[in-house]
Amino acid sequence: MVVDNLMQWFESWTLWEAGSPLLFLIVVVIAGVPIFLLMAVNALVAVYAELKISAFMQDRVGPMGQGPGLHAGKWGLLQTVADALKLLLKEDIIPTLADRKLFIIAPFIIFVTPFIALAALPFNQNLLIADLNIGVFYILAVGSISVIGIIMAGWSSNNKWSLYGAMRSAAQIVSYEIPVALSIVSVIMLTGTLSMQGIISYQDGTTLGILPNWILFNNPFSFIAFFIFFISGVAEVNRTPFDIPEAESELVAGFHTEYSGMRWAFFFLSEYANMLIISGVAAVAFLGGWHSPIPGFLESPGWSLFWFISKVGMLIFIMMWFRWTFPRLRVDQLMNICWKVLLPLALLNIFGVGLWGLFVA
Repeated sequence: MVVDNLMQWFESWTLWEAGSPLLFLIVVVIAGVPIFLLMAVNALVAVYAELKISAFMQDRVGPMGQGPGLHAGKWGLLQTVADALKLLLKEDIIPTLADRKLFIIAPFIIFVTPFIALAALPFNQNLLIADLNIGVFYILAVGSISVIGIIMAGWSSNNKWSLYGAMRSAAQIVSYEIPVALSIVSVIMLTGTLSMQGIISYQDGTTLGILPNWILFNNPFSFIAFFIFFISGVAEVNRTPFDIPEAESELVAGFHTEYSGMRWAFFFLSEYANMLIISGVAAVAFLGGWHSPIPGFLESPGWSLFWFISKVGMLIFIMMWFRWTFPRLRVDQLMNICWKVLLPLALLNIFGVGLWGLFVA
């Protein structure tokens, strides 16, 4: 929607010819700036939140050395800003025996994946870069691109720990993409659309007279679909207890062991952006998207943005909660959960959604 509106605005100027490639390039660049800022701000806020959440769970105070505050002098609000400046100024090291070209390209490929996926995520009725009629399919498709960058990063580093981490990550992401997609199939069966805004529109109103008409509450099988999607999504973004590809006790840092400075920061930005995307898709597909939890109340564009961010923030908090609660799985346990538990459950769940739609709904 943002791209379409910008195109119409620029084309209204007589000096621009309709359909001009240069005009399209300018519009895409303008629309891309907010996405980059969103990824950067999301990483700064999420890192600070994770530091404080982990500190609370471990009976510590967390970062307190930077920024204003009253508690013991400081709250550490600028700690992540200081960390970001450190990464920007840090020396960029490329190992002598690394494949230089692939080593340089890999972080950008991994960064581009969440960057282009965010374009299809609706934050409220109007705040959406591109309203695609295949929005869900688009996000699932571009999410697979990161595997290429991860394999390139591990292979080009010429480091056995990096290669092991890349192989683990590729196997993990490719495997868990299947239950993620199958759980979304349940949503598509109920809503009859692949459009993100269409899925949200389906969830307008109430169910049972009191509950919001969210797909999460639609039937027992949709609740199971949400469970499968979220657990598989945590594995997709390599978060604990599924952070096998970067297990520091086994692989130093996994596929990004040899990276430093800004190139390493791209991996970091991408991980938190992927958390945002998984949480955003879960909010859209199961939690009503930008709809208010009180149907019909407080659904202006400003409030809709607040509800969407609140739902996404809650799911990101749960991911962080997992990190400081569950121990890391072994590789064989990781794959067993996918192929022997989540995949069969997702297939049975699709069958259950179909039966519910035929005989109950």
